[in-house]
Amino acid sequence: MTDYLKENEKIDDLQRCGLKIIQNPGKFCFGMDAVLLSGFMKVKRNEPAIDLGTGTGIIPILLTAKTEGVSFTGLEIQKDMADMARRSVEMNGLLDKVKIVNGDIKEADKLFGKAAFGVVSCNPPYMAKGKGKANPEDAFSIARHEVLVTLEDVVRQASLLLRPLGRFYMVHRPLRLAEIFEMLNKYSLEPKRMKMVHPFIDSPANMVLIEAVKGGGKELITEKPIIVYKEKGVYTDEIHEVYGY
Repeated sequence: MTDYLKENEKIDDLQRCGLKIIQNPGKFCFGMDAVLLSGFMKVKRNEPAIDLGTGTGIIPILLTAKTEGVSFTGLEIQKDMADMARRSVEMNGLLDKVKIVNGDIKEADKLFGKAAFGVVSCNPPYMAKGKGKANPEDAFSIARHEVLVTLEDVVRQASLLLRPLGRFYMVHRPLRLAEIFEMLNKYSLEPKRMKMVHPFIDSPANMVLIEAVKGGGKELITEKPIIVYKEKGVYTDEIHEVYGY
């Protein structure tokens, strides 16, 4: 498997159906938010799915094991990250299920066509444009700050890419919920499910998982929250289940 590696890269075991992923710690590695989003999502066999800003390809790769879906696309603007994701897909023998495309989220509807997918997902940058210092050439900044794509860009493209009643899944920060709901409403995506993520049972939520439906009715279910740690350094049973170990 080391034949798939380039300089400074490593292979990590995803603890799920023998899947592995290539990562470069000097650039950007996936976090718990991506794993939790993959566990929150639902993809049926007849629903083509796309992950916007896929990074290392972690979400589409995990979804091949966690859902019934058989057609996944990962869109990534950074050429080196897209190349890394493609090699992970090949290494896992998933070329028949997962396609990695190097391209800009803001141009997704032109790349794939409108209403091309039944499911769209995104783990977008959390930091709003203009908040904090961000280097537009740095992989960490691109992943964390809205230097190349904004929340509105993501939601607009999700709406354009989705078929009627298709589902959009996103993980974000609760402090931006009001803005998120405003954007979803603006682009005809109706929030249907929401799940908060708390580091500890007595801690404020630091992540939120959202499912929205293109042209769906007005009904939002707030699901039981996820608690990450029983105590410092000890995951809850739910987190072990999501990770698969």
